[in-house]
Amino acid sequence: MAKEIFLCAINNILSGTCLENCKFCTQSVRYHADIERYNYKKIEDIVQEAKQARANGALGYCLVTAGKGLDDKKVEFVARTAEAIKKEVDGLNLIACNGTASKEQLSYLKRYGIDSYNHNLETSKHYYAKICTTHSWEERYETCENVKSVGLALCSGGIFGMGESGEDRDELLKAIVSLSPNSTPLNFYHPNPALPIKSRNIEIDEAIEIIKKSRTLLGEDSLLMVAGGRELLFNDKEHLMFKAGANAIVIGNYLTTKGKEANKDKIMLDRLGYKVAKSCDT
Repeated sequence: MAKEIFLCAINNILSGTCLENCKFCTQSVRYHADIERYNYKKIEDIVQEAKQARANGALGYCLVTAGKGLDDKKVEFVARTAEAIKKEVDGLNLIACNGTASKEQLSYLKRYGIDSYNHNLETSKHYYAKICTTHSWEERYETCENVKSVGLALCSGGIFGMGESGEDRDELLKAIVSLSPNSTPLNFYHPNPALPIKSRNIEIDEAIEIIKKSRTLLGEDSLLMVAGGRELLFNDKEHLMFKAGANAIVIGNYLTTKGKEANKDKIMLDRLGYKVAKSCDT
């Protein structure tokens, strides 16, 4: 029986309004990246996009907002959006990705239909100050702990190729493992001319080793997703990342970067002999 690959889609429901200084992120207003910027999308549009993602085979659907974390307006908007999607779309695991969050905010989102919360550690505790100074690595880790404490599934990973050392990569993986996440997105830095980090310091062979190491550390039952940077790094060589242990990918567009058309990914999986997973149960 062919190995099953889990598909996840992202919806950037509030774009490009972040005041933080993360050097890897085009959503920061500080770097004036040439991206689409807008406030809250219409909920009815998000619901229609969720229906399309489900039709494309997505099991995970991630609602992303720019900014450091949740405030009252944002948490209410995400909750109402989740509620509307759950009323009209069956079979989606709803993921919120809205930055730092308190236990109370996370419990509220859970009540209205959010199943999982994504908050990445991004890099090692040691290297973090080199890529962001407006909030701390410890705040990120605390949010991940909050997620687990309220009974939401935790999705937490990081970005590789931002100038960090091999030791930083190992330290990041160790920190991720300490959280026992349900799913782990591995992102590979995608340079943008507006960003302070001008190039990526990772090649495909290093990325494959990171996937292998992640699978060993996280165990066979976890979802290990190759997310941002996949097309740039693995284009036409996706079989290598699946062979290394990845069992999930993001389909469609990313936050501010275009991805492949969903049907092309499904054709790719079929060509490689993989099936699209039908259930979130690993």
